[in-house]
Amino acid sequence: MPTASLLVCDDSNMARKQLLRALPADWPVTVSQAANGEEALQQLRAAHFDLLLLDLTMPVLDGYGVLAALKAEGRAQKVIVVSGDVQEEAIRRVEELGALAFLKKPADPELLRQTLDQLGFLHVAAAPVAALPEPRVSFRDAFREVVNIAMGRAAALLARVLGVFVQLPIPNVNILEVSELHMALADAQRGNGLTAVCQGYIGEGIAGEALLIFHDSEVADMAKLMQWQEHSHSSMEMLLDMSSILIGACLSGIAEQLDVSFSQGHPQILGEHASIDELIRINSQRWRKTLAVEVSYSIEGHDIHFDLLLLFTEDSVSLLTNKLAYLME
Repeated sequence: MPTASLLVCDDSNMARKQLLRALPADWPVTVSQAANGEEALQQLRAAHFDLLLLDLTMPVLDGYGVLAALKAEGRAQKVIVVSGDVQEEAIRRVEELGALAFLKKPADPELLRQTLDQLGFLHVAAAPVAALPEPRVSFRDAFREVVNIAMGRAAALLARVLGVFVQLPIPNVNILEVSELHMALADAQRGNGLTAVCQGYIGEGIAGEALLIFHDSEVADMAKLMQWQEHSHSSMEMLLDMSSILIGACLSGIAEQLDVSFSQGHPQILGEHASIDELIRINSQRWRKTLAVEVSYSIEGHDIHFDLLLLFTEDSVSLLTNKLAYLME
């Protein structure tokens, strides 16, 4: 029976595990794995693979870099991109670089099967093939991938609203002691010309605060992109409007994957209605150990950057772990 050779490239153990589970059970395939684009290129140069399943947002070398390198080297490698970055411009760019198809994360098994079939990769086996070995997944890796997918959806919405391309980073996920969190936020507050919008959220016992931090020097450029007129709206109103879009979309993406529903409080400008010190004081008991997620967005072609912090209470961690347990097994 012919066996297809497959290379799965993604920096997340959980993403690779989800993708392996989504592959057709009756597809006779041998699988190799790579944790970044440079590793993938090394394997592709050393051996033949019928298909590469490729993530976009990765350290060392991202998916765009892999596609560009394959094109530059004249390698006729067949590639399907599987990514959380679902911006229309991202899809256009990877297709221009030679990708055969684009699937959003997490890959839907039926859509993946249809795509593989349409591209001529599937050979029906007489019996189910052996289960593929799956990578071990830690809580940090699992939750980072959930956030990665959510931030991609948020960026796609922001890209449509602003008519831009949003450059996505790899989210940072850390457990911080309350003293470490206080120091980090206090440093941000003392920074030159920073404005932060704060919005609380809670759902099924999972609770926290979202902070969107802007550089004041970039607020005017942001207002132009959002087509706000200064004489009729203040820059603070514009920031609140943008925060609602971005925070709401990111929380919605997390909630959908975890099968929870978040209720969100009203966004507030820190310093106007609340300070970081007051935020810490109110939440100090809940934030003994905080699950802190940091996402640093930037907008291509504009000198605009902003940071999104999601701060989950200590009690939320065990609940999140339970929600992610089936993915981590």
